[in-house]
Amino acid sequence: MNFDFSDDQKELREQAKRFLKDKCPPKTVRAILDGGDSYDRALWKSVAEMGWTATAIPEEYGGLGLGYLELCVIAEELGNAVAPIPFASSVYLATEAILVAGSEEQKQKYLPKLASGELIGTFATSEGANAATPKTIKTTFKGGKLDGKKEPVADGANADIAIVLVRTGDSGERSLSLAIVDLKASGVTVENLRTFDPTRNQAAVTFAGAPAEALGATGEGWDLTRQILDRAAILLAFEQVGGSDACLAMAKDYALNRYAFGRQIASYQAIKHKLADMYVNTEIARSNAYYAAWALATGAAELPEAAAGARIAATQAYDYASRENLQTHGGMGYTWELDCQLYYRRAKNDGLALGAQRVWKEKLVTQLERKNAA
Repeated sequence: MNFDFSDDQKELREQAKRFLKDKCPPKTVRAILDGGDSYDRALWKSVAEMGWTATAIPEEYGGLGLGYLELCVIAEELGNAVAPIPFASSVYLATEAILVAGSEEQKQKYLPKLASGELIGTFATSEGANAATPKTIKTTFKGGKLDGKKEPVADGANADIAIVLVRTGDSGERSLSLAIVDLKASGVTVENLRTFDPTRNQAAVTFAGAPAEALGATGEGWDLTRQILDRAAILLAFEQVGGSDACLAMAKDYALNRYAFGRQIASYQAIKHKLADMYVNTEIARSNAYYAAWALATGAAELPEAAAGARIAATQAYDYASRENLQTHGGMGYTWELDCQLYYRRAKNDGLALGAQRVWKEKLVTQLERKNAA
């Protein structure tokens, strides 16, 4: 079975690489890090004009109808460039939520605007530092009104709409549902949170009788959330692979050009081992991501376990590569002037964005146990 991308998809990759090299150099990322806007609005507009936000949305809803493999290709390059835009929140999460759970009316209402970049969406599940579970969800949805608080919400200050995991019953998984809320409406308060990676905005969103509409059937919120997170995990894994690749390239280039005691530091065994391990981890993550991309594109039954495998491998690879990139650069790696920090910050953010590794390891074990018991 061939899991490689087609020639057209590889050409799309090269186009994306050239575009981001021009439109998203490190100074663009640093402008956000230095206390500018919460995301690069010019880059977001350009990305939307390129049609990237519409990649996997069917044509009948204003999208390009290309597919998930093309979106994976774009995601990898966005991760390589550490693009400071709400792409993951809006495209991987909010858009996928509406595609998975939305009624025909909701798809017609929201998807064209998400495809054009006119609307930015996000997905709100957590209510504090702990992983979201059926027991931790306190935000309620009754009579078309939302009450509660979600934090952290990725790109909460940038988004126009949010898909919110809410409680509509007393207890258990069947007591949870999804709702769409306009974050600019009355009854919604958004507060920016200070985080380790300012290039990916996080916010606390409080609802006090905020008007909202149900997304999907009542009581299916937890099952829908798992489906949406699985799909997003695969797409984010490609971003993480792209970031890991960039760290490896930075470390290699520095090691070949930095001399110590009359020799390239790349000639020392300790540095060779770092670079080799970075490469191996990245390729393992890439293999898992490719398999998961196939599962996503074909709707395969293996999608949940493939998503968990891709998420775990990509998180580990990016975390390792970002740390060893700093180490390879030595004392300079920790300075503000070098770009190593951009990837280290993003690696930490991405590692928690959809739930910590332990959450995904539990998911993978559960999926394998079910498969073996069948």
